[in-house]
Amino acid sequence: MPGKLRDSTQNHCFAVVSGRFSHSTGKKLALLGLFLASSLSLFSGPHAAFAQRNSKSSPNVVEPGAPGQPSRVLPPSTHPVVPRLSPADVAFMQGMIMHHSQAVEMTALIPSSTTDQDVRSLGAKISSSQSDEIAFMKRWLAARGQPVTMAMTEMAGMGMKADAMPPMPGMLTPLQMDALRKAKGTEFDRLFLTGMIQHHNGALIMVKDLFDTPGAGQDAELFDFATDADNSQRAEIRIMQGMLVKEAVKEKQ
Repeated sequence: MPGKLRDSTQNHCFAVVSGRFSHSTGKKLALLGLFLASSLSLFSGPHAAFAQRNSKSSPNVVEPGAPGQPSRVLPPSTHPVVPRLSPADVAFMQGMIMHHSQAVEMTALIPSSTTDQDVRSLGAKISSSQSDEIAFMKRWLAARGQPVTMAMTEMAGMGMKADAMPPMPGMLTPLQMDALRKAKGTEFDRLFLTGMIQHHNGALIMVKDLFDTPGAGQDAELFDFATDADNSQRAEIRIMQGMLVKEAVKEKQ
């Protein structure tokens, strides 16, 4: 301990022992105690443990797994790199915009076709969430200089028309959509729920195909979006399956 600090400490201690403990002396002792405590904390306790941990090891690098798959810890020598844009990523986003658009079209039929409050509430939720996701996917594509719609150049070269393109997985056929537009009441509820379950299952196939494609799904924003879409649509499928059971019970009564 430096000489001046040692003398000062001894003088203050003497003041306490001898009973001459003034307000000024108390303040100095308090400040001195804080200084000593903070100095010692740098060499012991959590600060020392943190410094020791950081001197011996570097942070773990974790690679998230695809939906339903575990994450894995990568070697410390791993260096992050910006993933290259995969054609499968672009095709997935463009296809999902088309897919979501039909779901929004289906929900737009609800107000004039049914009075069932459960169907109305579910339809409003699906319409809101998928409209928001369409806006996100359009921004994602635009930020990467990609068109919102799929290119038809290859199909034109093969002599195919745009309306001959096979639909995205799970999308309703024109006949199914026409039947849904004409249905009312409980018939509409049944067609809507079965059609939307089919629709959601198709989206799950699209997500699986994306992550099964080598080099695809590595973009952080796309990965989060596809994973969230998978989780939310699985949950909504379970809800709609339960609603169909209730509809069947009501028809039997």
